[in-house]
Amino acid sequence: MIDDDSTKRRDVVKGAATLGVVGLAGCSGGGGDGGESGSDDGGDGGDDGGEVTITIGGTSTGSSTQAAGQALARAAQQHSDFLNVSVQETQGWTANLYEYDNDQIPAMGVDNNSLSKALNEEGPFAEDSVGKLPNQGFLFTSLQIHWVGLEGSGVESVADLREGGYTIYPIQPGFGTRLLTEEILKEAELWEQNDILNVDTGDIPGAVEEGRVDALCLYGANGVNLSGWCQEVDVRSGGGLNLLEVDDEFRSVVEEHPGAILEEVEPYGYEQEVTEYTDTLTAWSLAGQWAFSPDIPARATEEVCRLAIEHEETLRESDPTTLEYTPEAMTQTVIPEIDVHAGVADFFEANDVWNDSWSRGDE
Repeated sequence: MIDDDSTKRRDVVKGAATLGVVGLAGCSGGGGDGGESGSDDGGDGGDDGGEVTITIGGTSTGSSTQAAGQALARAAQQHSDFLNVSVQETQGWTANLYEYDNDQIPAMGVDNNSLSKALNEEGPFAEDSVGKLPNQGFLFTSLQIHWVGLEGSGVESVADLREGGYTIYPIQPGFGTRLLTEEILKEAELWEQNDILNVDTGDIPGAVEEGRVDALCLYGANGVNLSGWCQEVDVRSGGGLNLLEVDDEFRSVVEEHPGAILEEVEPYGYEQEVTEYTDTLTAWSLAGQWAFSPDIPARATEEVCRLAIEHEETLRESDPTTLEYTPEAMTQTVIPEIDVHAGVADFFEANDVWNDSWSRGDE
């Protein structure tokens, strides 16, 4: 449970910039009875040594989390004697915390910015807080969120958006990427003067094709490729996308935001040239981790860790954007004030990457 009596800290540790990974500190959390997991007969989460199925809230179809979850399910099917992974479609990283609180999912992909907001009862959690949070797992992706404009829109730079009157798409409501992007756009004073298009990721490729949007926020995963829905936007844009030039004012907002890391990289993942206005993809990067109910047996989450390390090739066959896993990289989303799932803690200890300042969840 969240410790309401403690002083809620809002410090953030920005680490592993080469991975675009964010570690966040907050008040104490974790625990709860978060949903069921267990034998394939839908048991109560007890570990009888038989098969275990983990159902993961994987966000929307075509998302990076859905792709990573399906890859994990494939690895479990091919390389585990007892673990099954099922991926459930949900409304996004931020939404997953509410789903978990309502006992709808026992495991999830979630970003550290959303976790931080939930811990500190900030952002959407200020008025609609959650009563429990999952145990932490490990880093599985880093998303580089960035601006593109449509040809003919008149938008060539972020500075143009400050003039207002444009239609912009800041990602689907409920996504962790949306929460972070909305915060940054409001802090950069780009929100109120523009029209915000609130549609699902499945609908935005059509809106782009029909010219109903002027500028969008898209993202790629781990510097490898665009997320699935962003690839669809790319294909259906008719060659009309270009990266927006980013000014120092916007860069400063990203650098000062506790939930993001500023990254400037070469463009990747597009099937078209997107460099008419700038040669640089300027991103506000967001890290995502797997998180688990403490009711899930320790041996099951330790097995998830083993699959990530030992069968990366199988994961990558299913999801080409799969992170290059190392034990050290996997720890870089750990929030010290939230319990690490017992099985993940076992894995970290066995690989000499456990930090004694972290807290271990109950089995």
